[in-house]
Amino acid sequence: MNRDYKQSEVGTPDYSDLLLDQYISAIEVVNPMHRMWSDGRWNKLTMAHGCYWGKCTFCDISLDYIKLYEPVAAQMLCDRMEEMIQQTGQHGFHFVDEAAPPALMRALALEIIRRKLTVTWWTNIRFEKNFTRDLCQLLKASGCIAVSGGLEVASDRLLELIQKGVTVAQVAKVTRNFTEAGIMVHAYLMYGFPTQTAQETIDSLEMVRQMFEAGILQSGFWHQFALTAHSPVGMNPAQFKINIEPGCSGTFANNDILFTDPVGVDHDAFSFGLKKSLLNYMHGIGFDFPLQDWFEVKVPRTKIPKEYIVNALNEDEIHSVKPSAKVVWLGNKPDLEISTKTKRGETWESALLTFYTIKDTLSIKVEVPQGKWVMEILDKIRVDASETLTFQQVKDDYEAAGLEDFELFWYNKPFNKLANFGLLTL
Repeated sequence: MNRDYKQSEVGTPDYSDLLLDQYISAIEVVNPMHRMWSDGRWNKLTMAHGCYWGKCTFCDISLDYIKLYEPVAAQMLCDRMEEMIQQTGQHGFHFVDEAAPPALMRALALEIIRRKLTVTWWTNIRFEKNFTRDLCQLLKASGCIAVSGGLEVASDRLLELIQKGVTVAQVAKVTRNFTEAGIMVHAYLMYGFPTQTAQETIDSLEMVRQMFEAGILQSGFWHQFALTAHSPVGMNPAQFKINIEPGCSGTFANNDILFTDPVGVDHDAFSFGLKKSLLNYMHGIGFDFPLQDWFEVKVPRTKIPKEYIVNALNEDEIHSVKPSAKVVWLGNKPDLEISTKTKRGETWESALLTFYTIKDTLSIKVEVPQGKWVMEILDKIRVDASETLTFQQVKDDYEAAGLEDFELFWYNKPFNKLANFGLLTL
């Protein structure tokens, strides 16, 4: 019997016999993410086989295509990307992962930038807290233009039952990080999960409405829950308080299972209203419409406060940087101007650091020793440096230069703005 090939052994997809220049593009203009799937051509690759999370209760996590997680090294991924570019002439990549791992996405982005590859890419993710503002900025710099991820039922009770490992507030913050980096966000949305009530469906719609109104989602699609034999729900129906229809045991290929939910909600009745409202939200209209107006059946009033998502986005977060976090400089070398001033017989020097992007300029006034140190450390942490320094190593370097109060210097407001100019803590 032949063994399964490891991901490092499967090689690079070969499109050399296909007439790639003769295929047409099918454009679906209603949904931005659906249009990306079919408009133009994308080289297909996988960052990792399986899912690194592997807990979602609606998913076939008992099967090897989900259960067996095996990532591919970033260097090998870039080798395959370069080979496919040479073969197809296409610089666009769709990574078809179940959920691309944030750490591997970081490594891939750094490798793309170090090799100076000009590529465009997108993938599927989990909206987890590791997608910080700085990581999203890095992904954008490497050519990432879009991500899709499962918000599923936008209800904290049901997200916990799904074992998604996220909350609605966390998803809002992550989608905000991607959006502010200039990366389009598509959300997979679900209705009809076991024990879901009509109230929770409408409250979930209200969460989605607020996220679109806040500008942190650009695309989405509602899917009605389907029970499969190989998911935790299918294997443990009693745990989710549902009853399997007689004779619906499910097989490997024919694995959809009919079931009844004692809650008794007619989820089909919500389908049209959910999709109609979402279509309007994606076009930036209809935010002021009462939710009832989208439906032909009577629905409950939402119990979600109108400012729920805005308040979640405005929550103060504790920014704790791990000593092992990588510090990378993607920007250009700044200008350092040292000036001397004299007042009442006293003379002192000050330094002005000026940073540039194509669109913006930022000037930071510091003491001269600090200014000189910044020039030196930026050279050490540039993205193409032979060694990537950790946050602790940067701090040690600062103190070795005889400077004091590293945290006070690093976390001051002007210095914090450098993330937009290329200073990233990952």
